[in-house]
Amino acid sequence: MSKKHLHNQAAIPLAPAVFKKPQLRPMIAEYDPKRKGVRNDLSDIVMVKYKVDPNEIPVEQQAGSTLPLMEIPGRDIEADEDYNPFEHRKLAHPTSDLDTLIHLLKGSLGSGILAMPMAFKNAGLFFGLVATFVIGGICTYCVHILVKTAHELCRRIQKPSLGFAETAEAAFLAGPPAAHKFSRLAKAMVNWFLVVDLLGCCCVYIVFVAKNVQQVVNYYAEGTDYHGINIRVYMASLLPFLIGMNLIRNLKYLAPFSMIANLLVGTGMGITFYYLFQDIPSMSDRLYLADFNRLPVFFGTAIFALEGIGVVMPLENNMRTPTHFIGCPGVLNFGMGFVVSLYAFVGFFGYLKYGTETEGSITLNLPENEALGQSVKLMIAVAIFFTYSLQFYVPMEIIWKNVRHWFGAKKNIAEYSIRIGVIVMTMCIAIAIPDLGPFISLVGAVCLSFLGLIFPAVIETVTFWDRPNGLGRFNWVLMKNIMLISFGIIGFLTGSYVSILEIIHGEA
Repeated sequence: MSKKHLHNQAAIPLAPAVFKKPQLRPMIAEYDPKRKGVRNDLSDIVMVKYKVDPNEIPVEQQAGSTLPLMEIPGRDIEADEDYNPFEHRKLAHPTSDLDTLIHLLKGSLGSGILAMPMAFKNAGLFFGLVATFVIGGICTYCVHILVKTAHELCRRIQKPSLGFAETAEAAFLAGPPAAHKFSRLAKAMVNWFLVVDLLGCCCVYIVFVAKNVQQVVNYYAEGTDYHGINIRVYMASLLPFLIGMNLIRNLKYLAPFSMIANLLVGTGMGITFYYLFQDIPSMSDRLYLADFNRLPVFFGTAIFALEGIGVVMPLENNMRTPTHFIGCPGVLNFGMGFVVSLYAFVGFFGYLKYGTETEGSITLNLPENEALGQSVKLMIAVAIFFTYSLQFYVPMEIIWKNVRHWFGAKKNIAEYSIRIGVIVMTMCIAIAIPDLGPFISLVGAVCLSFLGLIFPAVIETVTFWDRPNGLGRFNWVLMKNIMLISFGIIGFLTGSYVSILEIIHGEA
């Protein structure tokens, strides 16, 4: 085709609609197959639990794309150092610093807090206390570098905001030429580790619910045929209820269940604190440092409880003043400081109270013969049952957006079938691994070591690799990130190995 012909084509005026600026919507979006578009009328109660791209497209929908979502930025674009991404964010409902802090606390304070006493049992009273703050500090720092790198990439490619997986893709596209071909892989890995992590949490939740209900039933069924029923029977009996709940495809209808779960967890934890401070034993009765071979289980459990990196980018992207998110003190530092302190508090006093008898969930240690203790077990069981549906929403969306093109006109039947199949899969995994403690540690070691430690360090390294002095004097940024990656890999390998051994031998 001649240059003249190309020039004539370029001169053809386009319809004004082509240049119409899309209306930006709130952070949370869900795909509506009837409208073939995106709906955004969701409650703030559940908004921070789900990762959505700022460009009106759910991240889950993008995961299966066969093309990069952004082009490799040219140097002419990157030369505009004056571009401020924060000034170009057009948010329908931006959040204040206080709103963001509340959402951060909600997104980070989950069922992992119930497992912290068990983590201290595997670390020792004082070593667990110190190590919890160390791991919490490292996780918070990794969030810092992820957010700072995302800001840098936003300036380079002139986009107002980026999600976690989108940041990974942009880092490899904007990094050295040798890394460009790995951009889609980087994005896919973030999304699929997220799928494995959340489905692993769903498996853990099934065990949580079954164990708490089993204790209450055993107390009232003493001397009957219903006493001592295998835990796997309780898990299997949950299946029809889980299927019924998770056939709800609209996140809006799950918002009330999230509110109920929050109230139940808050009330249950308040009663749990009441029991923890009754007849506290002497600290000399507890191990200050546990056996060295138990420490990997502590690492996996602690990072499972503490890691809330999945909620960070949506929160920062939706702030009215995003510069207040990181910094000193900053919303992130204040929120994570409170979360880490609360987790350390629960872990320390939970292990101090129950010692070697500490269970995988602190609620399992509460008195079985008191109505108050039984009420906590049931409240936590109901709360976690509802939380399963909220956790299940995101991985199911990621899976569905990648396979929906296979089913033609029978998409509804196919989606419901896949939902049921994934629920049955999580149930089978939970039944196969009913040991709560090692299971929690395994999920933390496998998924969150990558999402919370390794991926942020890799993203920062690739982003600044070919920048003048991008890795700092004497390449200290590179050295620091190598240590973070090494720490994550060691935690992943040792935590997974020890957890799998405990699952096999049933030593929870």
